[in-house]
Amino acid sequence: MPRPGFVLEVDRSTPPILFHHGEQFRLEKLPPGRSRVIYPAEPLEPLEDIEGAIRDALLNPLGDSQPLPSLLKPGMKLTIAFDDISLPLPPMKRPDVRQRVIEQVLDIAAAAGVDDVHIIAALALHRRMTESELRHALGDRIYDAFAPHGALYNHDAEDPDNLTFIGATDRGEEVEINKRAAESDLLIYVNINLVAMDGGWKSTATGLSSYRSLRHHHNVQTMQHSRSFMDQHKSELHSSNWRMGKVLRDSGVKVFQIETTLNNDVFGQDGPMSVLQKREWEWGTRDRLAFLAMKKGLDKLSPKARRQIFHSWKAPHNVTSVQAGEVEAVHERTTSHVYEQHLVPIEGQADILTMGLPYICPYNVNSIMNPILVMCLGLGYFFNLYRGQPLVREGGVVIMSHPTPWEFHPVHHPSYIDFFEQVLADTTDPKVIEDRYEKQFAEDEWYRHLYRTSYAYHGVHPFYMWYWGAHGMQHVGRTIIVGGDTRAVRRMGFMPASTLQDALEMATDVVGRDATITHVHNPPILMADVT
Repeated sequence: MPRPGFVLEVDRSTPPILFHHGEQFRLEKLPPGRSRVIYPAEPLEPLEDIEGAIRDALLNPLGDSQPLPSLLKPGMKLTIAFDDISLPLPPMKRPDVRQRVIEQVLDIAAAAGVDDVHIIAALALHRRMTESELRHALGDRIYDAFAPHGALYNHDAEDPDNLTFIGATDRGEEVEINKRAAESDLLIYVNINLVAMDGGWKSTATGLSSYRSLRHHHNVQTMQHSRSFMDQHKSELHSSNWRMGKVLRDSGVKVFQIETTLNNDVFGQDGPMSVLQKREWEWGTRDRLAFLAMKKGLDKLSPKARRQIFHSWKAPHNVTSVQAGEVEAVHERTTSHVYEQHLVPIEGQADILTMGLPYICPYNVNSIMNPILVMCLGLGYFFNLYRGQPLVREGGVVIMSHPTPWEFHPVHHPSYIDFFEQVLADTTDPKVIEDRYEKQFAEDEWYRHLYRTSYAYHGVHPFYMWYWGAHGMQHVGRTIIVGGDTRAVRRMGFMPASTLQDALEMATDVVGRDATITHVHNPPILMADVT
């Protein structure tokens, strides 16, 4: 049986703790007697028969849905949508679970005589997936059968001819989604639930939508009032997507949801980087030598070389559940599986929350972790990995470790460059930014052109990433980044520190000298159940 998550109370015998630092690592000593480290659970055992589990889910759906073969008939219009490259993290070894699911769906559709099938990458406002990325997610068989005929493609949230306005919620939230999906006799959505925020009505209402729809929940008001994106009952983002889902359902858009969960086996139980998932006091001689050799080697490389090494890594995480059928029934079952892997019980809040940020987030796969994405990963994602209440008290301090380079991918993140150099030079206040600049970037024709024809995130995307951290920024009294580019850190309104000890000293005028400290250990990710 895999061991559950664990909370370590740091004492004088506790060894240095591993901190991710982008594409590098640091070993840090935490103050004894007032520090604790939250370790994630070990990876759950994968399904023994993944193909059988997929088949069983399609034939025995949840909720009021009929089995998939009963929903398919000759002459119908079938659309299959799937999560884009932002999931899972890191990308999984082939075959990707999306490939496995969609292959079985296509086999059933072919047996039913369905020949009008489109497959769509549900991008929302993310960058388009490349051919190699689509092949990795779906496999060569699917790509070669559909892409050359224009039946496999990326969703375009800026194509007015291929968007359909469905209606509005009782709060005036406009629901507009991909036209092909809206007009299909059946929309099948294939999802990977990496965290509790993913899936459900968010799949369709966000992944296949337009800026016209997204602006109703990807805004400062919603983000500041989402008391953890991972705690569905306290998330305004979740509530808005569910209201939009009701509009979709009531309009007659028929959705057959397929959701999968993965274990958290990021670097494997054996192999060159397996030491990163072990608890430090359990490191053997081989582990210590492996870590020191890896760290020494990485420190000698250029940032570009380190980035290439890490982004070439494909994670061995494997499938722990598959469920299909009616959206809400499916997602309820999915969420229970996510919690089984991720939840770690912990009592009380700390004065200081520390975190070592890795090299990857949902928006820099095969790309660069620019400063805005560092902020988003720390204050948007890691801060929100809780249920109940935040790990750090209101007015406390967050300390993040990351090199935070003043560097941007010119193809993937063009609007990020202008946001960082123009908008943040004026103000870092999310609400002022939203009121003063969002419309200009969202409607900029050059950004639209790059989003639609190149591989750029939408012009408004850096705004949404900044809003993503709005609750965290509002909650904490100070944010400190260790080892970051000083200019970049200050541009975002945070404080730079050279070492963790310097950062802890800088925090004393906010939380005092005897402040309690909680460190979120990763990899892999976890979710704190804070009471």
